[in-house]
Amino acid sequence: MASKKKRNGEPDREGSEQPPQHPSPRSSIWRNRSKGDDPASPEEEQAKVDSLRSALGSLTDKSQRYCTDACLKRYLRARNWNLKKAEKMLKDSLKWRATFKPESIRWEDIAIESETGKVYRANFVDNYGRAILIMRPARQNTKDQNGQIRQLVYCLENAVLNLPPDQEQMVWLIDFHGWSVSNSVPLSAARETANVLQNHYPERLGVAILYNPPRIFEAFWALVKPFLDPKTYKKVKFVYSKDPDSVKLLEDVFDMEKLDTSFGGRGNCEYNHEDYGRMMKQDDVKMQEHWR
Repeated sequence: MASKKKRNGEPDREGSEQPPQHPSPRSSIWRNRSKGDDPASPEEEQAKVDSLRSALGSLTDKSQRYCTDACLKRYLRARNWNLKKAEKMLKDSLKWRATFKPESIRWEDIAIESETGKVYRANFVDNYGRAILIMRPARQNTKDQNGQIRQLVYCLENAVLNLPPDQEQMVWLIDFHGWSVSNSVPLSAARETANVLQNHYPERLGVAILYNPPRIFEAFWALVKPFLDPKTYKKVKFVYSKDPDSVKLLEDVFDMEKLDTSFGGRGNCEYNHEDYGRMMKQDDVKMQEHWR
């Protein structure tokens, strides 16, 4: 039986928790707040950032460049401002980055994975200035899971590189045209994708829009959901082209004049491998300069 849908096309989430109501600062409950609660003031927020930085200890030059105040705040927010949890999360990310070296991946390393345009950055931003990653899972062209993850990481790093100064997040726009169980990624790849996004790029995802997923996707989604933390799960929106209410989400997020016709827009952002490769090679130079 198909799951019930909310007006925006997202699966019904019965029993979802409501955000906590903060008590008065003078109450005993407030005074006894755990260290994991949101900071009460900008000064307390900065104090937590400073404490996290101190807990990290000595860092390499690249790790120091990575660990800006904005970065530390993202890790703290991802762990609800719990210092110990944020420290562990960030240290794990630094170890991962030292091994995986995401900033060193270049276009030629993932060009084969990119031939079909299964994941690429749009040449425009959304209405909030967020970078847009367009994903077309039916265009999967390899069985190399490591190569697939490297391509995803390359695209994430590239999206971050191209964010405007006042923006930290990106949008995932996932087109399910032509998707089937036979061409879906293995569950292990889906699990690793969730791991990379949630644990090493915390608070970078603004919203993930799943456009016209077929009914059979619900079975796959049921297997993927357990890998998602609650914050990420709430950012996933199901949009169906025949549902006016859910389509309005697209109109709220994107400039429909720029959005590709495959998503109901009036623009053309179809993938061209040669043109995109030239753009990525230019960005590779910027990436090298950024981490120098």
